[in-house]
Amino acid sequence: MGNGKTLKFKRKNTLKSRNDGKARFVGRYVVTDPDICHGKPTFRGTRIMVVHVLEQVAEGMSWDAIVREWRGSIGKEAIAEAVRLSAQAFLEHAQEYTAPEYTLQRVAA
Repeated sequence: MGNGKTLKFKRKNTLKSRNDGKARFVGRYVVTDPDICHGKPTFRGTRIMVVHVLEQVAEGMSWDAIVREWRGSIGKEAIAEAVRLSAQAFLEHAQEYTAPEYTLQRVAA
């Protein structure tokens, strides 16, 4: 999707996944199920992966256009939940990712 540019990050730590074979509600609209999309987060009752919708948000697509694109299978409330969960995950795990090309280096004053 989008302009074809993607940022690649190196993961410092690996997290153990809760792969016990059970579907889980991450929120009201976001779920994970090992039998759907390889356990990646999707919107409840669909096979629409949350990452695809977040990419559309990041590209600046309006939420109304996103809802239309997915033919009403997800609503604005679901998009908002995905954005909130993404922000929460980022705040909790940002230190685990590095983008080497953006590493700050101290210089002598």
